[in-house]
Amino acid sequence: MAPPADGLRVPALVMLLGAAVVTACDRPAPTETGGNLSPGAVATWHPGGSPFPAVGAFGSDVALEWFRLAYTLTKQERLSPPVASRSFGYVGVTLYESLVAGTVEYQSLAGQLNGLGVVPAARHGQFHWPAVANAALAAIMRRMYGSAESQDMIANLEAEVLAGFQAPPGILIISSRHGQKVADFIHDWSTRDGFSEYHNCRYTPPAGEGLWQPTPPGFLNAAEPCWGRIRPFALPSAGACGTDPPPAYSSDPSSPFFLEAMEVYETVESLTPEQMAVAAFWSDDPGATGTPPGHSIMIAAQVIEQQDLPLDIAAETFAKVGIATADAFIACWWTKFQFNLLRPITYIHEVLEHPDWTTPLVTPPFPEFTSGHSIQSASMAQVLTDLFGDLAFTDHTRGLPARSFDSFFEAADEAAISRLYGGIHFRSAIERGLDQGSCVGKAVSALRFRRPARIR
Repeated sequence: MAPPADGLRVPALVMLLGAAVVTACDRPAPTETGGNLSPGAVATWHPGGSPFPAVGAFGSDVALEWFRLAYTLTKQERLSPPVASRSFGYVGVTLYESLVAGTVEYQSLAGQLNGLGVVPAARHGQFHWPAVANAALAAIMRRMYGSAESQDMIANLEAEVLAGFQAPPGILIISSRHGQKVADFIHDWSTRDGFSEYHNCRYTPPAGEGLWQPTPPGFLNAAEPCWGRIRPFALPSAGACGTDPPPAYSSDPSSPFFLEAMEVYETVESLTPEQMAVAAFWSDDPGATGTPPGHSIMIAAQVIEQQDLPLDIAAETFAKVGIATADAFIACWWTKFQFNLLRPITYIHEVLEHPDWTTPLVTPPFPEFTSGHSIQSASMAQVLTDLFGDLAFTDHTRGLPARSFDSFFEAADEAAISRLYGGIHFRSAIERGLDQGSCVGKAVSALRFRRPARIR
């Protein structure tokens, strides 16, 4: 986690604005790119005239650039999936809360998200909302990503985006200050979620038949064993989307547990090229990718770009997917360390007596039940389906051959079953995780993002 930072100082902002004003003098009329206006909005600044256009009049390019950077920094810093999900959650809420005052339909999530008080309001005046978002996202990401390289990349993107805005320097300063203020508030809220206490807590796994133990090849200690104690964003508690226990552990060849283990073994032994491609596409390993929650964020980004959505809907989308995946990992880790179930590779080595058997994907270092891929993918699918319906899309996240889907749940189902192909999960963990994820997503969709309709 990054050390506290003050964000963009006003003298630095004034220097950047000098470049922005010079650049703007020679620029043609605004288009849909950067922080410029969507079609139909008035692009010209009128001194002393009507207020600057509302958030929904702007395109989503600023938000897209920042979330793409968040994915890149998550990969570079090799964040674990739970830690990454937390970062995406706070970045999404920061974007949304920084812009809500510039909308008519939306309202703050204060009093709805656990522990979130009244967010600093945008005082009366005119704001350039993409500049607000730019400053807010830069400030919160300085807190979420701590490496020197990350800090440089954040500063560079902030300056680059700021230089592309066309508005008076005074308006940009006021706007940036508001974004900074909201980010400071959200960061302060984040410091009370238990992260400093529970991140990488000490843990000795319980010993016993059927219980998790470190797995080859690294035999690593359990990752984030206390993550289920982190404060959720929207769920009333980590166990609010609980599930029934897995099948009872047994070495009896007629038992449901034995049969599920045999399914993993036989699937891996007869894996088709298509199944291997599915396993690789969704593996989303830390350090090699932006993690599973980052994959969900990138799906949201691709939909926002594909649909050419305005900034207000983009903010709602990123906030919902960020909150959903963050709460999904809290709920999942609460479940994992409640049941502490062993991984398929352990059972296949010891019970099925195939000691040299290996998995196509490396088994991650934490208990098996339920599947993190299932719960986080289904949470993403639920909120995006609630927003956009059964929308067909093509996913280009991985740099591997793109995969196309007729709906978000079709993608979630494939992400979930990919863990069976990879030898990572039993079927029960996959199916129960999908149910849990849908539960989490419904809780996020139930948040009152939009103001109640007025009775006329």
